[in-house]
Amino acid sequence: MAVLAAVSAGAGQGKEYPGGLTLYVLLTCAVAATGGLIVGYDIGISGGVTSMDAFLHKFFPSVYRKEQTARGGGSSQYCKFDSQLLTAFTSSLYLAALVASFFVASVARSLGRKWSMFGGGVSFLAGATLNAAAQDVAMLIVGRILLGIGVSFAALCIPIYLSEMAPHRLRGTLNIGFQLMITVGIFSANLVNYGAAKIEGGWGWRLSLGLAAVPAAVITVGSLFLPDTPSSLIRRGYHEQARQVLARIRGADVDVADEYGDLVAAAREASGAVDVRRPWQDILGRRSYRPQLTMAVLVPFFQQLTGINVIMFYAPVLFKTIGLGGDASLMSAVITGLVNIVATFVSIATVDGLGRRKLFFQEFGASGDGAAIPKNSAATVVAFICIYVAGFAWSWGPLGILVPSEIFPLEIRPAGQGISVAVSMLCNFAVAQSFLPMLCHLRFGLFYFFGGWVLVMTLFVAMFLPETKGVPVEKMGVVWRTHWFWGRFVTDMDGRDENCDSAFHKGNGIAVREP
Repeated sequence: MAVLAAVSAGAGQGKEYPGGLTLYVLLTCAVAATGGLIVGYDIGISGGVTSMDAFLHKFFPSVYRKEQTARGGGSSQYCKFDSQLLTAFTSSLYLAALVASFFVASVARSLGRKWSMFGGGVSFLAGATLNAAAQDVAMLIVGRILLGIGVSFAALCIPIYLSEMAPHRLRGTLNIGFQLMITVGIFSANLVNYGAAKIEGGWGWRLSLGLAAVPAAVITVGSLFLPDTPSSLIRRGYHEQARQVLARIRGADVDVADEYGDLVAAAREASGAVDVRRPWQDILGRRSYRPQLTMAVLVPFFQQLTGINVIMFYAPVLFKTIGLGGDASLMSAVITGLVNIVATFVSIATVDGLGRRKLFFQEFGASGDGAAIPKNSAATVVAFICIYVAGFAWSWGPLGILVPSEIFPLEIRPAGQGISVAVSMLCNFAVAQSFLPMLCHLRFGLFYFFGGWVLVMTLFVAMFLPETKGVPVEKMGVVWRTHWFWGRFVTDMDGRDENCDSAFHKGNGIAVREP
């Protein structure tokens, strides 16, 4: 059959299951989402400590000297933080997370989501302890590597956990809880940095780095009280336990037989279609997984090329560069962090109503030496950055995590999310490693570079990303089979459910021509 029209504005209403938002599923998703705190805290804390004079003087004395010279007008403001060793401190975490993502997927598939989250919390806790006690750069970087492993576990397992636990009609809302916790982590880190910078004696940076143990302890302890997801339990053979968990999260008076049956069928279909010993080869080699693989690569790739992490983990450095003093630069970072939190609530409130595609569109919208600018002009720059952060916080921020976590079949879901996390961390590493040199050489032209990518990614979403709101994760294949472009790749997918396709067509205004 050939698709004649795209999904209409009401797209996404797939098969319906009984049950709604129960207190139990709300609490379990809230606890799991707190894992976002470790990701956000690290993003916010690293830029703050690298703007503290005591930290620079101890670990990066050459950068400290350049900063002092720049304050006296002896060198360019744009180049005072240009140091490969300093950027290695920030970017080593993302390189570690990139490498870790390839084995974390196997752990999540074999041991389940719950114990994977626990392992991530323990690793992050160890990294925070090592960083707080650091005596040299080597200790800092080893601590960052442990933090990176923890971030990889959290970024891979928690979005999958939330997507598999949530009722499909509210999957977007609950999944974005992870992004909300990331923004809370960033904001908390900015507040800690602002206070730590005022501590006499030059040890405030140890407090900033050491307090990362708090969010690590929250997810480590919290994960011990969480159930694993029904999908993961079924895949590992714990069918009765899966039924019990499903009944509890959907409500005691709800008949879950239909949803449970579909989960079992999806697991059986996935096991038959994929060699469980080599999910990586299947996802990379099978033509029918080409749409999901493309999104797993390009969505996180584009998300990082919005330039958001330039703002988030280099915010104090960036604000110093445009001429704000040390305290003012940290306070400006606090302001943008607060904007980030508030705007994320917009996404939570609208993602399951407006859908993913409409929110993706919301973000669209080299000379000088960087001398200090007047206070009024600096305030204008901060205001525009806040507008930019708000646009990201209700579009590419949460959706860049949500979409990859909900589009893969069960058997390759951890591997697919692993690819997404690997791409995200690779781009994070590249941005963290290159931003300060690029700022030095391109100056304000760097932000035109990121602006151009925002245009490219907006066009990509308009053309190639189908709407996924309201579609159960075990029935997600239908959105690819009915897409004008991706349908040519998945028409031969094993286990096609014609009844589901027909229901989806009727509910979504898709015109179909029979051959």
